[in-house]
Amino acid sequence: MLGAGLKEEIQRGAKLVTQFVGRLAVEVRAAVQTLDTQLAQIFGEDYIRTLFDLTESVMRYSSQVKPISYLKANAAEVLLQLAAQREPLVITQNGEAKAVIQDVGSYEETQETLALLKVLALGSRDIEAGRVMPVGEVVARLKAKRTAE
Repeated sequence: MLGAGLKEEIQRGAKLVTQFVGRLAVEVRAAVQTLDTQLAQIFGEDYIRTLFDLTESVMRYSSQVKPISYLKANAAEVLLQLAAQREPLVITQNGEAKAVIQDVGSYEETQETLALLKVLALGSRDIEAGRVMPVGEVVARLKAKRTAE
């Protein structure tokens, strides 16, 4: 059994992680909304239909919910399912969602997507701040840099 102090420390850590994930989700949601608006303006109705399809597939993740006792008893099977289905699994403790696990490939894809969203958000800020230059000038600078190396 865990000592009372260690248990409290774990609970505080879990609470901090939950708060961090919540803040991250808000930032990602804002970046996605900005990106969605820009892409919808560029691609129109086809993009909106594709976005609706993606949203439906993301919503089904909440149907993958198991208690922590199931994870403890079936860890190997859970890992195989995660790899095969490539969908995250919500783990509950005392009826409350406490964690989400996913296969490494999906995790890496998510991290890459977040990085791209961050780059797009930074690019949007640069455009709004007027920090832009003509593409021809950028290409010329890159060519000059490559020749200098």
